[in-house]
Amino acid sequence: MRKYLLLALPLLVAACAPTQTETPKWSQKMVESHGLKDFYCNRKHQTELSNTGWDYVSGLVANSVLKAWSMYPEKTAYYEAVKAFADRNTNEDGTMILNSKGETALRPDNIDDLPAGRIYFTLYAEELKKGNTKDAERYKTAAGVIRNKLKYDHSRIAEGLPGAGGFFHKAVYPNQMWLDGLYMGSTVYAEWQHAFGGSDVEDNKKSWADIANQFKIIHQYTYNAEKQLNYHAWSAEPTDPNSFWANQEEPFLGCSKEFWGRGMGWYFAALTDVLEYMPKDHPDYEAVLTIFNQVAAGLKRWQDQESGVWYQLLQYDATKTADGKGDIVNDNTYNIGTAPNYLEASCSSIFTYSYLKGIRLGLLDKDTYLPVAEKAYQGLLKTFIREQGEGIDIIQSCASAGLGPVKDPSRTGTANYYLCGKDVTIVENEGKAIGTFIMASLEYEEYMRR
Repeated sequence: MRKYLLLALPLLVAACAPTQTETPKWSQKMVESHGLKDFYCNRKHQTELSNTGWDYVSGLVANSVLKAWSMYPEKTAYYEAVKAFADRNTNEDGTMILNSKGETALRPDNIDDLPAGRIYFTLYAEELKKGNTKDAERYKTAAGVIRNKLKYDHSRIAEGLPGAGGFFHKAVYPNQMWLDGLYMGSTVYAEWQHAFGGSDVEDNKKSWADIANQFKIIHQYTYNAEKQLNYHAWSAEPTDPNSFWANQEEPFLGCSKEFWGRGMGWYFAALTDVLEYMPKDHPDYEAVLTIFNQVAAGLKRWQDQESGVWYQLLQYDATKTADGKGDIVNDNTYNIGTAPNYLEASCSSIFTYSYLKGIRLGLLDKDTYLPVAEKAYQGLLKTFIREQGEGIDIIQSCASAGLGPVKDPSRTGTANYYLCGKDVTIVENEGKAIGTFIMASLEYEEYMRR
C-alpha cells in the first residue's frame, strides 16, 4: 500500500498545485510597459497616455492600445485610458479637437493632426453598445469634424499641376505629398466612409475615388520600378524654394533622393488599412490592391535575410555610411558624420503588421508572404525588444525625419541626413515604435490562435 501511495503522491501534488499563469502576450507586455505610460512623442516624454495631448504619435499609441483592448476585452484599463485620452482632447459636444490651450488642435492643412481621430470609431461603437448615447454621439461628431476638414478644407495640389487633387502634407510644404501623409489622412477618411458614409451612395463612391486617387498620384510619381521602392516624398513644384531637396531633372522629377524605412512603413500600412474598408466593387479597388502588392513585393526583396527586419535606408545594408563630408545648401554645410545605416524598429514593426494583416484579410498570398512575416516578427523580438524586470523596452528607432522647408535647410533628404541629421537621432521607447510593435504583435497573436 505504501508503494502505491508514494507513486500517487506526485500526481496529487500536481493536482493541488496552483495553475501557472500564462506568460503575457508581447502586445500586452508593451501596452503595460510603455503604451499606458512612459513613452516619447517625438522625443517629448509622456508619463501617462490618459493625460497626453493630441498628436499623431500619441494617437498612434492610443489606437494600438485600443486595438489591444478589442482583442483582449478583459483588459478594461486599456479602454479606459484611451477614453480618458479622447475625453481630454475633445470638447463637450465633439465639435472641436482641443490643444492644451483649449483651442483647436487641428492646424490649417496639417495632415499629421488627423490620424489620432481613428480612436473615435471604436469608442463610438462601444459607448453606443453601453447605451451611453451622449458620448457616442460626441465621438461620432468628432470623427466627422476630422473627415470633413480633410475632404473639404485641406489644401490640394492645384489644377494644372501634376498630381492635381493630392493633399498637401502640410501648409509649410505647399504642393508636396509625402508617403507619411497617406497614413495620416487617407486611413481616417476611409474608416469614416466605412462607418458612416453609406447613406449617401453617390457621395460615398466619390469619396472612395478621392481616397484611391491619393495613392494613385503618389505611386505614379514616387515608385521606382527598378528598386521596387517609393521615394519618401514628391513635389509637384520642384523649383519652389521649399522643395530644395527635390530632384530637378528626370527621371523622378520632384522626388526626394532616398527610400526611408518608416516613410514606406506608413505607406504600406495605409494601403493595408484602407483596403480593409474599401468596397471591393468600387472601380478603383483593383488599382489600390495592385499598388499594395507592388509595395509588398518590394519590401520582401529588401528584408535583411540575417535578422529578418529592415534598415533605416532600405536599399542599403550596414556597410552604407554617411560620407563624412555633409551636404552643402546655400554655402552652408549640414549633416556631417560617418554614422552607418542601421536596423530600425518602427519601420520593421509596421512592415510586419502590414504583412500579417494583409495575409489575414486575404490581400496577400499566404505562401509567398507568411515566411516573410514570421521571420520579421521573430526578428523584432530578437533585434529590438529588451526585457527589463517585468517590463520591456523597444530600442533603435529613428526619432523623426522630414524634408525642408526652406527655413530648415539641414533636412536635405540625402543619406547623410537620414543617418546624421540633427533631428534623425536613434532613440528608444519612442511612440512610433511602441504603437507599431503593439499592432504587429496583435496581428501575430491573432495568427497564432487561428
